[in-house]
Amino acid sequence: MATSTNQAAWLHKINTPLQVGVAPLPTAGSGELVVKNAAIAINPLDCHMQDSGVFVQQWPAIFGCDVAGEVYEVGADVQRFKKGDRIIGHAVNLVSGRPQDGAFALYTVVLAGKAAILPSAISFTDGAVVPFALEAAVCVLSLKAPGVAMAGVPTPALGLPYPSLLRPTPSLGKTLVVYGGSSSVGSMTTQLAAATGIHVISIAGAHNFDFSKHCGATQVFDHKDPSVVEKVIEAIRESGRHEFVGIFDAIATPETYEHDLTILAKLGGGHLASVHPPPANVPDNVKAGMIFAVNDIATPVWRDYVTPALETGKLQCLPPPTIVGKGLEHIQDAMKKSKAGVSATKLVVEL
Repeated sequence: MATSTNQAAWLHKINTPLQVGVAPLPTAGSGELVVKNAAIAINPLDCHMQDSGVFVQQWPAIFGCDVAGEVYEVGADVQRFKKGDRIIGHAVNLVSGRPQDGAFALYTVVLAGKAAILPSAISFTDGAVVPFALEAAVCVLSLKAPGVAMAGVPTPALGLPYPSLLRPTPSLGKTLVVYGGSSSVGSMTTQLAAATGIHVISIAGAHNFDFSKHCGATQVFDHKDPSVVEKVIEAIRESGRHEFVGIFDAIATPETYEHDLTILAKLGGGHLASVHPPPANVPDNVKAGMIFAVNDIATPVWRDYVTPALETGKLQCLPPPTIVGKGLEHIQDAMKKSKAGVSATKLVVEL
């Protein structure tokens, strides 16, 4: 029987193209899986890591977060998976720094607590869009106490419940604004918030209104509308007895932050969760934080929610994938396309 060999798309220096080369074949430690990847997805974080070296702990580096494939090896103390299972998983090189924990390889180590069975009716290319965005969305919604995202920057702590498998989902009596509702993390946060029973108001491009509503937003407003701030404030006030929780800003630019703070000021404050460090010196009635998308708060969602929710359609593989190519050599092209910007899709490479 032939021995499997591994290859990876390596980053050798900051702001240089990825280079495909041989990589050690990883082994599964306790609580770990080795996944033979069938598809990987690209996140904006990956582009930041390539361009600046942020979060890279070991050179050369293999990074990337989203994998879909088959379990190749099962480590000790893993009960939920067996060799050959079709899974999706969140690779955590972001925190471990280990090359074997990066997604941009033929074989990747994934923690069993950050993986779920992928139903047979769902393709690997569809499934690959879920993992990073899912964990990020849980970190937006469900942390109960602020942690540390990076030096001097706390994580948000909205303290909201986990998503429910119930249909229809009982109302939680709360309203959340998602700024950038058609982005990968924005659309996943919309899905999970709606599955928690939260009234979601989305801000997105006019051409993505239907997509945002498909993800669970009750109302959607055009980010290019000069009156978008006033319209969102009015919609929140008209939501009746719903408690205004705050805003998740999946775009996190000076312009969107200005809008966020205006909305929060008019409504008496609230949470501001964002994908980049929040503005300095926010008012005392605004609790601002940056998400850090690796946290054990997501373990129950991976274990109890993902697979049954995918099976029933409560959780959907959105935004839909755009397949850039097949093979590790296409990851660099996918990174280039990601930096150029995408809308209501996620870039995926088949392996």
